[in-house]
Formats: sequence, structure tokens, C-alpha cells
Amino acid sequence: MDSKIKPTIGVLATVPFIMVLGNSMLIPVLPAIQKALDLSLLQTGLIITAFSIPAGLTIPFAGVLSDQAGRKIVMAPALIIYGIGGILAGLAALVFESEAYPYILGARIIQGIGAGGTYQLAMALAGDLIQDQERAQVLGLLEAANGLGKVVSPLAGATIGLISWYMPFFVYGVLALPIALAIFFIAKEPKTSKKAQSLSSYFSNLLKILKEKGVNLGIAFLCGLIVLFSLFGLLSFFSDLLESSFHLGIFERGLVIAVPVLTMAITSYLFGIVLKKQIVKMMKLAIIGGLLLVALGLFLFPLGHTVFTKTLFSTLIGIGTGMALPSLNTLITSSAPTSERGLITCLYGTVRFFGVAIGPPLFSFATKHGQPLVFWSNVGLVVIIAVLAFFFIHPQQILPPELKEGEQ
Repeated sequence: MDSKIKPTIGVLATVPFIMVLGNSMLIPVLPAIQKALDLSLLQTGLIITAFSIPAGLTIPFAGVLSDQAGRKIVMAPALIIYGIGGILAGLAALVFESEAYPYILGARIIQGIGAGGTYQLAMALAGDLIQDQERAQVLGLLEAANGLGKVVSPLAGATIGLISWYMPFFVYGVLALPIALAIFFIAKEPKTSKKAQSLSSYFSNLLKILKEKGVNLGIAFLCGLIVLFSLFGLLSFFSDLLESSFHLGIFERGLVIAVPVLTMAITSYLFGIVLKKQIVKMMKLAIIGGLLLVALGLFLFPLGHTVFTKTLFSTLIGIGTGMALPSLNTLITSSAPTSERGLITCLYGTVRFFGVAIGPPLFSFATKHGQPLVFWSNVGLVVIIAVLAFFFIHPQQILPPELKEGEQ
């Protein structure tokens, strides 16, 4: 890797890290929020949803804008909006106390709008900067940073939550501001990423990409959606279960939740390295193998009756997610040239965010209807998508020649 772009990659890695804090840092304190504001489990899950749905809706617009104006000019203000939203959520809790719920939801919507112009553009910019097989390794690094955020955030959320349940809002809100400055002043982007084209030409080129690669991309999008839907749904439900059934304290819950996401981060990093060496041979195998491991973890989770066994089975979901995401990220960011990469990557980001958004409220039904029904229904969905991936994802048709050099 060119030493000139290493500082940029380092700064870009902080973006998924801070984005993860916006949801994962709250997971250990969700039961405390539920008690303090007298919420149902569904209402509590909507605190995650209120962030993720606006983010998902904003992401495509951020992608179009970044393709036309440049990545940095969108990412830096988006991070500032994200930070302000977090701070407003904390202030709402301070000012309105037990009546703060609707104001927190409003602040989370603002935060989500900001989040829409962040991580996906970091992936797009990494794709702009790196044109060879190192792209897979760098995207694996970004996904590992995402996973590291998922490891740190439950522990940080649990620790900071000992002060007050609303303190995590302030922490990640404030941390976003220096990262925005680093993106603006330190990160570099190639000149080609700033070259605008007419909108008619832009969308004509996009339509051509979708005609040629639409089936591959559509199934890849589904794969990203289902693994994140499963992971975040499980984490939200497991956090509540650890308190209600196993009576663990807030910090102990954070430690347990950190285990599956730590394995996800490590797996993402390792598979990024593997893909750098054998991208065509390993990409499809990693996606399908990851999906099947997620399905296995979901199948076994209801059968566990102790903290250890449920943590072990949730770890399978973490490993499976870590296997699949670096491959999916590389496949999707490599499907389009720089001039259209922002929107393609951001459409993928929208799907990812919707997976995160709908997972927690839908998994909450396991409380009323039982774990087997909810978890095993999800197993069926994951297996169906794995079968579709086997038949319809063809990396050799999507990856550009420079990423396939040295492979047969």
C-alpha cells in the first residue's frame, strides 16, 4: 500500500468505529432506558430503529451527492450532524427526564440522517484509492474497525451507563466531532472522485451496471441485510434476556455481548487478508459459509439454557457475519467505477441499515411467541438466501481485472 494513503485509511477506519457506537453502545443500557422511561420492549427497540431507518433513507442521496461533489465534502458535515443528534438525545434525557422518549426519538432521527453520509462513503473512498487486490484487505480492515466498535461499545456503554443511562448519547456525540475534522483535513481523495458528470449520463451508466450485474448485486445486498438483521436482532434480544432471565448487571451484560462481536471483528480482519491472496476462489465460499454459520447459530441459540451455551451459539453468528461481510463489501464496491461507486455502495448501505433497524423489534417477538418460532423462522430465511447466493453470485463476473490478477 502506498504510504501516502495510509493516513487516509487510518482516518477512514475511525468512521465505522464511531458509527457503531450510535447503536451498539446503547444495547447494554436498553433495559435501563426501558425502566427509566417506562417503555415496552417494542418501544425500546424503536430507539434503535429511529436511528437506522432515517440513515437507510438518507444513504442513497449521500451516495449520489458524493459521486458528483466528492466524498469528503459529504462525510465531514454528516459526521457533525451525527454528533449533534447524539448530544441532543442526551440533553433531552436531562431536560425532560421520564417524559423524554419522543424527544430522544427525534434526536435519534437527526443522528440517523447524519449517519447516512458516513461509513458507506468511507468504503467508497477506500475503493477509489485502492485499485488492486489490496482493496479486499483494506475493506476487511474497515469491517474489522466496525467490529471493534461493536466490541468496545457494549463495554463502554455498560461502564458509562453506570453513571447514567443517557451518558452514552453524549459520549459518541462528542467523539464524532474530531473525526469530522480529521476527515476534512487529513483524508485525501483522488481527483477523479471529484469529477462531475451530467445527471443523465450518471444515471445512464448506473442503469447499465444494474442491467449487467443486477442479479449478482441484488443477492449480495440480501446477504448483507440478513446477516446484520440476525446479528443486531440477536444482540438486542440477548441483552434483554441476560437481565430478565439470568439477572446479570449492566457491565456483565456488556462483557457477554462483546464476545460474539469480538469474534466478528477478528474474523473480518483475517478474511480480508485471505481475500487479498485468493479473492476469486474464496469470496463466494466465504459468503455462503458465513451464512450457514449464522443459520447454525440461530438454530442452536434457543436450545442453550445457560449464559455460556447461548454466548457460544451467538459467537457462531459473529464468526459467520465476519466471514461474509468483507467479501460482500469488496464485491459491491468493485462492481462500479469511481464515478458511480458512491451510489452503488450507498444502496448497499441502505439495505444494511434496514437490517439493523428491523432486527431488534422483530426479535423482540421471541419474548411473547417463544425463541424457537422466531429464531428458527430466521434460520429458514438465511438458508434460502445462502442457496440463492450459491446459484446467482458470480464474483468473476463482477470483479474488475485488476482484482483478479494472479488467479485462474
